[in-house]
Amino acid sequence: MSGILLHPTSLPGRYGIGSMNQAAYEWVDFLHRTRQSIWQVLPLGPTGYGDSPYQSFSSFAGNPYLISLEDLVSEGLLDHSVLDEAPDFPEDRVDFGAIYHWKRPVLRQAAARFVERAAPEQQEEFDRFCQENAEWLDDFALFMALKDAHDGAPWTEWEMPLRSRRPAALAEATAAHAAAIHAHKFNQWLFYRQWTQLKAYANKSQIRIVGDIPIFVALDSADTWTNPGEFFLDNKYQPTVVAGVPPDYFSATGQLWGNPLYRWKTMRKNGYAWWLRRIRAALRLYDIVRVDHFRGFAGYWEVPAGEETAENGRWVKGPGADFFEVVQKELGELPIIAEDLGEITPDVIELRNRFNLPGMKVLQFAFSTEASDKFLPHNFTSNFVVYSGTHDNDTSRGWYEKSSTPEERDFFRRYLRTDGSDPAWSLIDAAFRSVAVMAVVPLQDVLNLDTHSRMNLPGTSSGNWTWRFRPVQLTGHIEWRLLEAVTIYGRDPEIYADKDAEAGGQSGQKAKGLGGQVASA
Repeated sequence: MSGILLHPTSLPGRYGIGSMNQAAYEWVDFLHRTRQSIWQVLPLGPTGYGDSPYQSFSSFAGNPYLISLEDLVSEGLLDHSVLDEAPDFPEDRVDFGAIYHWKRPVLRQAAARFVERAAPEQQEEFDRFCQENAEWLDDFALFMALKDAHDGAPWTEWEMPLRSRRPAALAEATAAHAAAIHAHKFNQWLFYRQWTQLKAYANKSQIRIVGDIPIFVALDSADTWTNPGEFFLDNKYQPTVVAGVPPDYFSATGQLWGNPLYRWKTMRKNGYAWWLRRIRAALRLYDIVRVDHFRGFAGYWEVPAGEETAENGRWVKGPGADFFEVVQKELGELPIIAEDLGEITPDVIELRNRFNLPGMKVLQFAFSTEASDKFLPHNFTSNFVVYSGTHDNDTSRGWYEKSSTPEERDFFRRYLRTDGSDPAWSLIDAAFRSVAVMAVVPLQDVLNLDTHSRMNLPGTSSGNWTWRFRPVQLTGHIEWRLLEAVTIYGRDPEIYADKDAEAGGQSGQKAKGLGGQVASA
């Protein structure tokens, strides 16, 4: 199996950011034409400060920026004149500030019109959505309405009656902000119905969606506001310890993420109920889930709140196998990919293997000049997903031209028997011909783009997540190269199915940790 990593915000379109409009369906068609069977995306939740999909206001809600406005016009919920007045957004990047100031008011107009003019069947569908999702939707909509009322301030700075969720304060706020609460629920209804339709279209084309669950949640989120007892917060609801990673390949001072940390003992007592709801919600959005920072389930880096870097932290034991045993008992075989990068210890490998979860291999990490390097393809086993690079890496061309050392470049050329003139496609070919059960490459590598098209630079808080492609970049030559790679290396889904049948389902057994999704794709 093979596929492409592309976050929906990077799709092309007139209105400043990728969305679930016609361009998204054309992207699925491109994947289908090139015989890809995977579309990998980043977390789809609503984003705030820093625009990172890994710092979302909710683990359950969708990002309203992704809502197709064209669909709202066709459904009579917006006048086309509203779209005609859109600013001249840049084509090749997302200006999140401009999007915030233009698209949010447009969505509020649509919500107001819905109240006035909704057809009976629309109102019935909306009401049913609200009822079926009330467990998270009511709190989320109130949370967002209160953030609006507090000029975006985090909930940890609200007045104490709201911060501590006193029933009288919540009842008063719910009545006072009824219109805003309705608008946020309306946005979620739009997001879920559009994403469900797009996902169904992809699945019909034998394309599976690989999504992402960040192990930690944002401090400023409905998750922590509604479940403060499950996080290490003090009596004023400020974190006492926060998440990060120690110094590593990406940063000499580590990465100070700042997410609140879980009280795993408390979660264990209630059967990990919140996590079970979260995973169920993710499996509604995705066919396969990549668990970001999987090693945190074995052990995580705890940093005292108030530190300026992640250097002065310590390793703390995570919930380990107990967590996955509960999840497996409740949900069955898990279609999970374990993001097992960074400082990996034997207990992480043991946990991953115990539940037969595919790990990750990133080829940009491979060329340390040691033949035993675990990221070199000849050292792979099959139960892995191989990437040329991820959203946290430089583009492969950028890596070769700027980020790699002379020694790495020399070993890269020697190992791959190349002159280095086409480094991105050298890595794509290496990924596709490896024994890894899945090969996924960022679209930036397929397009051979340099470092200016990088998606994220870890350790920085601005200028990330903005890259977008333009339709003219998906040339016939690009299609041919992808199709040729899929064919030559046997990653065509139909070929894979034939090989699996001949082998008596062995390849499906190797991918058992993906819940059969790979074998059936």
